[in-house]
Amino acid sequence: MEKKIDKIEGLKLGQRIAFIASFVTLLLAVAKAAVGYLFDSKVLVADAFHSGADLLTIFASGFGLWIASRKKTERFPYGLYKVETLVTLVIGVLITWAGVQILRDGYDKLFHVAYVKEFPILPVSVSVLSIITAFVLARKEKDVGKSINSQSLIANASESFLDIFTSLVVLAGILLAYLRIPYVEGSIIILISLLIFKLGLKNVWTSFLFLLDANLDAELQSDIEQDINRIYGVKGVGEVMIRQAGPFKMVECKILTSPSLSLYKAHALADKVEDHITNNFKHIESVFIHVEPSKENFVSAIVPVQDINGMDSKVHGHFGRAPYFVILKIADENVGIEDFYYNEFLGEKKHVGVKVIKAVIWHKLDLLFTSRIGEISFHMLRDNFVDIYKIDEGLSVKDIIKKYRNQEIEQITEPTHCIEESQSSVSQS
Repeated sequence: MEKKIDKIEGLKLGQRIAFIASFVTLLLAVAKAAVGYLFDSKVLVADAFHSGADLLTIFASGFGLWIASRKKTERFPYGLYKVETLVTLVIGVLITWAGVQILRDGYDKLFHVAYVKEFPILPVSVSVLSIITAFVLARKEKDVGKSINSQSLIANASESFLDIFTSLVVLAGILLAYLRIPYVEGSIIILISLLIFKLGLKNVWTSFLFLLDANLDAELQSDIEQDINRIYGVKGVGEVMIRQAGPFKMVECKILTSPSLSLYKAHALADKVEDHITNNFKHIESVFIHVEPSKENFVSAIVPVQDINGMDSKVHGHFGRAPYFVILKIADENVGIEDFYYNEFLGEKKHVGVKVIKAVIWHKLDLLFTSRIGEISFHMLRDNFVDIYKIDEGLSVKDIIKKYRNQEIEQITEPTHCIEESQSSVSQS
């Protein structure tokens, strides 16, 4: 519940920044338009339209974030996060249209040289103020946008940084127009119109991709897949799909696991994967895990043994204190020895079995055959979806496989001895 509150607070922070930025941009656009009109500076008027386009996109972000922070309802069980994207799409269309209109004005002005009698102190001052304001807004929008993963705020920050360059060009245009250099005003108005047009098309295109559930974060997809593959019990990852919903991401993935895994354990594994994704990756709103049996029809097993003698190796009486471990791959008809592991922790007194488990965990074990196992090792293996079977000391690995296939081995459902007994006999696993 706490995580949900954090998300709502993040959305509200984004709203505040967007609405403050909208108000500041509105004042700046009005100042540019008024001064441009009074001093007949077409360049400044065009820049006012550019600021107006920015105002619409910033306001769209704030409005979208405000809608997105509304509570989920029965009618909208997934929330209203996509409203931010929808509003951005509409605003993008309007901005594109404004860019086309300003382009026409720029072309008409291209061959007209304005006559300025006095040095344009006020237009120059407004342009300098615009540069400073654009820098401050860009920094704030970028910081908050990244902290709450608001794509619209991040996009607005990029445009605000672009506004710094635009304002510098406008400032140069005002000064060059004062010097009566031809083609300057028209050229700069055309440049501004193209920037507005580009901004509009970018908003439209990005919004379309989000609304069509395009996957725009291949790096995150790869990171999630790699992380899931390292989780014990997961035999493979079939698909990882990510779709954007406003500032949040929805993740769906298919994991492969052992065909012998029970429904209860499969559900527990899915919960484990879901918790891992939500706890280790930011801005994930929901995770859906689909569990399927692995097509590889084999299981991995580990057996504590007294010696290294292939399938004739004899079972040791205790998991943690065995000198060697044989790791098997058991298929429907064939059995193969994948590896022999030497117990390098034999000289230690406590938790030897736990250390062995950590050393061989990359094999993604499904089964353990042992005659005795301590409490910590037992629960660690069970938590990682490893089934534990009780066998008699001295049996060969070959005999174990035969009994397992004939279903003559009893499954261990609790530790064979407790922690205190293990430590007192210096045999804790």
